[in-house]
This record gives sequence, structure tokens and C-alpha cells, in this order.
Amino acid sequence: MTDTIESATTGPRAATSAVKAPGERPEFDTVLVANRGEIAVRVIRTLRQMGVRSVAVFSDADADARHVRDADTAVRLGPAEARESYLNIDKVIAAARATGAQAIHPGYGFLSENAAFAGACAAAGIAFLGPSAHAIEVMGDKITAKNAVAEFGVPVVPGVARPGLSDDELVAAAEDIGYPVLVKPSAGGGGKGMRLVEDPTDLPAALVSARREAASAFGDDTLFLERFVLRPRHIEVQILADTHGNVVHLGERECSLQRRHQKVVEEAPSPLLDAATRARIGAAACDTARSVDYVGAGTVEFIVSADRPDEFFFMEMNTRLQVEHPVTELVTGLDLVEWQVRIATGEPLGFVQDDITLTGHAIEARVYAEDPGRGFLPTGGTVVGLAEPSGPGVRVDSGLRIGGIVGSDYDPMLAKVIAFADDRATALGRLDRALAGTAVLGVVTNIEFVRFLLADPDVAAGRLDTGLLDRRADDFVPAPPSDRMVLAAGAHHWLAGWPTGASPDPWEVPDGWRVGCPAPTGVRLAGQSRTDHVRITGTPSAAVARFDDGAEHTLIVDADGAELTAVIDGVRERYLVAVCDGDIWMTGSDGTWMLRQVREASIRVDDAHAGEAEITSPMPGSVIAVAARDGQTVAVGDRIVVVEAMKMEHALTAPAAGTVELLVSAGDQVKVDQVLARIVPPSADAGTEPDTSAS
Repeated sequence: MTDTIESATTGPRAATSAVKAPGERPEFDTVLVANRGEIAVRVIRTLRQMGVRSVAVFSDADADARHVRDADTAVRLGPAEARESYLNIDKVIAAARATGAQAIHPGYGFLSENAAFAGACAAAGIAFLGPSAHAIEVMGDKITAKNAVAEFGVPVVPGVARPGLSDDELVAAAEDIGYPVLVKPSAGGGGKGMRLVEDPTDLPAALVSARREAASAFGDDTLFLERFVLRPRHIEVQILADTHGNVVHLGERECSLQRRHQKVVEEAPSPLLDAATRARIGAAACDTARSVDYVGAGTVEFIVSADRPDEFFFMEMNTRLQVEHPVTELVTGLDLVEWQVRIATGEPLGFVQDDITLTGHAIEARVYAEDPGRGFLPTGGTVVGLAEPSGPGVRVDSGLRIGGIVGSDYDPMLAKVIAFADDRATALGRLDRALAGTAVLGVVTNIEFVRFLLADPDVAAGRLDTGLLDRRADDFVPAPPSDRMVLAAGAHHWLAGWPTGASPDPWEVPDGWRVGCPAPTGVRLAGQSRTDHVRITGTPSAAVARFDDGAEHTLIVDADGAELTAVIDGVRERYLVAVCDGDIWMTGSDGTWMLRQVREASIRVDDAHAGEAEITSPMPGSVIAVAARDGQTVAVGDRIVVVEAMKMEHALTAPAAGTVELLVSAGDQVKVDQVLARIVPPSADAGTEPDTSAS
């Protein structure tokens, strides 16, 4: 991880004299981090700065992960399945006991908002670096939470929120609430199970889907409804509360840039709120914390209309550290993980609300393993090359390392790139440049899309709402390969062994020289939008690349390890390059892409399934539902198979009418592009009457 804004303890500026500076070493000498990925790495970093021994836990899928390497010691929990590893309370408690950990930091996700886990820690005499089990239980149930905060005068979104509501009761209530409505699970977070419904006829199906996804993600399919606020903005407030009754807020974060209720870009402070509204919403957040005698770091989330920024409604409280906490750290100068530890030891905050000041502006972008060019479907692979930015005002929280494997077992977020500056415009520009220097070769990510989003005029002007990203998603088109094909061809041959010595063997140089006529070295490459033969003649320092259509380009390639400098027709560019299983991964100033070497097709053609429509898996994952029977007749658009990857459902429908031939069952693990089912079209004589005459 790269953090060039000094350390996370001090942030971009020193704490004001009124704010208590880090003092003596806390009472804990060993803390177990019950999480994985970038948040585990980030927590371990602060523990190291505090002189506290860190313990990592891991599943078989993470045996060689970065957080395991960074920790002082590590304990295996079990297989990749989260229920058998990271979500197994008994195994986590046993790991803490075995390593002598006096405290457990849960990170976010997994067990971080599990009241039973907090209770198990207390029963074992281990400090839970979070609030009480009671506070988690109340705020973890969105229905109970809304009722609790309403009694403290905190405004809530109109809707229906009672435990045990049936689908019929929800459908009936929606008529009184008025459309559009938002279907929300009572448990969990991260947008899982949430459905926006604008047409009453769509609500029954949305409830079925939401219940299934909520049950899968949280083990609880309880649902409730809220009125959908038009042009909503997602504003959340960070709070800190100690064991002495002190509660303060650390300002707000703008989290409106999200896709399917999953945040992508966050910033602090919000460009929407004025000082008076900031004070009001901050006070409401502190009242929310007081309603459950909250202790530790927490976040209160509000929905605010872009048309009426002075009006806000409570949505939920996250009883843990948020993914986007770095932006708050950068504008306040406080390390939230350190204060979680100190509060758990009984240390008072030592500062009051008036001591908290917000300086500058910070913006964070999440790096996801997903393909924006294919509808943001989850991706995966081995990290064969990695570039993470550095420089003034740039911070990276990352769980990545070269050689690490990104699978489909867990959340697709890989890293966070954060920029800080004196003002918002400068921070936006700094984040864009930092993302341009970020590359995860071997895994398709959303980096290029985030840069596209940051360039949007409404984003630049701060005119945000939670639907902006989804509205712009269809406008995004990945940059075409064009001359990249030439560069990739040169890179491929360079990495395949073009000689670099002063006196190379002339017979090993693919310069095209032969008796009679040139014989260039060729390769067929497939990019995002085209497949071409590229034929190279010459040496790395002087080559010509020719395409099938007759186009020629001069090419000069100079490589230093994984870094490559290429000059194409006189234009110079630097790239990070890696080759994995025949795929060429490259990143430059204009993005990251993959090109694949394509072998010529065999002359023999297998027409056993000619005319049939195949349904293939768009990503690696597991089949969680099969909606059709083998041999069933279906129409275009009928649901056939539902695949889940990284806790998100993807329904695959029939592309043509015909008879279903199923090739998978519920529970099967599938690969990207694996054929899951075929739709056999009706036979030519399907419409003729059957012969019923006697033989």
C-alpha cells in the first residue's frame, strides 16, 4: 500500500492543538483482524504504527493473500466458503484465544455488524472494537432502527416498516405510500436485496427476488418499503462516541455516485450542504448514536433531495467502520482505526464538537473487479502486473499483490484510490491522474469507467444524485485497441524473447530476412473490438508492423522488466506489460486492456448444435437457481438460469423460443463463457398434425 500523505495516524495535516494527540500505547498488545483484503491491510497498518501485534485470519482461498503476509501472525479458518471461515464465529474466537489476542477488529462486512459475534467476544473476555451487541442489534434491523431514531426526533423516510410483513401486505402498503417505492431488506447493507419499483405490476416479482437475495446474503429475508425520494443524494455522517458519554460528528461524506445502490466514488465534505445544514445533519447523527448508547466509530446515513438540500431523512446506521472512511481521515487529520482501539480501552475522546474542523477536500474511488464493457459483470484472475500511484495528496488502500488471485468467493472490491487537496476541483484532477497510474494487469477492473465518470460535467460541478451513474453507464464505451494492436504485437514478441545483447545471433532476430523474400514473424491478436493478424519485420529498435488490410506502422520497442516504452509512427508512450496464459495485459495513459493470441480455426466444423441458441455464463460464479425444466418449451425472455458471483445475482434469459436443454444444476460452479443451457428451435415439421391412424 502507498500512502504518501505522511501516515494514516496524522493524516494530511497535524491535529489541531485542541484535539488530543496520540499518547501512550494502548492496553492491547495483540489485536486480531477478523477480515480480509484491503481493510485488513489498512487496519494492520495502524496497529503496526501503534506498536500492537496483529493477527490475520484467512480462508483457503486467501492463504497467500497480502493481509496474511502483512500481519505478525496468521490463523487458517477453513475453506473458501465464508460460512466455513470468515463468518464462523467459533473459529474466529478460537483463533483469538490461540494467539492471545485481547481484542478483535471486525473491519466491515462479514461479522462486523453481527450482534451474536459481539456477544461472543464479550462472553470470551475479548474486546470487540465496535459498539455493544444491543446497538448492533437495534441498528442492524432497519425497521427497529427507524422506530428508535424517530423517538429521538430524527426525521425518517415515509414508508412501512414492521417485522414480518408478507408480500401481500407490502403490495397493499405500496398503494398508500405511492410509487416509486424502494424495496429494502431489514438486515445487511451494500445495496444487496434492494429494488427500485416504479410500476405496481413489477412489485410482486421484485419482492420474490429481493427476499431470495437478502436470505442468501444476510440469512434474513425480512423486507420493508420506503418512498423513493426523487433526485436523491446519499449523505452520511461519521460519528465517534466514547464510554464516557461524549459523542461528536466528523462531518459528512457525499456518497451519491453509486451503481445499483453500491457506492463507487465518495467525497468529503459534500458539495451540497451549507454550514447550517451540516450542523443540523451532524446533530441528528449524534442523536441517532445516543438513541442506542452507541460506543465507537459509526456512520449514520441520510437521504437528501437534490431539489431540497435542507430536508434530510434517516436511512440507516452502519455500526462499523465504513469503506469510505479515508476521506474523513484526510479532512479531519484523525485516524479512525486508532480511535476505535483507544475508545475500546476506555480512553475519553479529549475533544468536543467545536474542536473538529474540516480542512480541504478528499475524494475516493473504489477499484472493483468488474467489466464495465459487459454490463459491470464480475471478473477475476491472477494479478500478473500491478501499478499503484503515489505522490503528494495520494493515498491507496489496497489488498493487492502480484501473483494474488482474485476469485468469485468474496466482494469484488480490490482497492481504493484517494486524493486530497485544498479544494474540490484540484482533488478531482489529482484523483484522475492517480487512477491513470493505477493498473491491475490480469484482472479487468472499472478504472477506465471511473475516469469517464469523473470527467462528467455534472460530477465536476457537484450536481449529483444516486441515479447519475446508472444514467451515464450506457454512454461508456471502452477505448478501442486501434494502434494498441501494433504495440501489443511488438510487446508480445519482445517478451517472447527478442534479443537484447550487443551482438545477438542473427539467426534469432525476427527481422524477416530470408533468401528470396521477407518472412515476417506474425501473431493473430483479438482485442475489444477487432481481431487482426499483425506481422512484425525488423528488430525492437527498428521494426515495421503490417496488418491484413495493408496498413503499416513503424514500431520501436524498449523494455525494462515489466515497463515498456514504444514509439508508434513517432508517437511515444510508456506502458506496464505482462503476459499470462497467452493473454497480453497492458496499461498506459489511456487505460488498461487485454489482448489475446488467437489460433487459426480448424478446417473441421462441428455442426452438431447448428442453429441452437446457447446461454453462457457471463462471469465465474455459481448457479443458485434453475427456473426452467429440461425439455420445457420457452419464449424469448423467459428466465432460465440464475448465476451468483461476488454476492450479486444475474438472471439469464432465453435468447430465442424453443425447447430447453439444461447443462447445469443449482449449486454448480461455472466458469466465464461456460455453456449453461441450449435453446433448441422448433423442428421444421413442428406445426404438422401427428399421425393418429391405426397401424
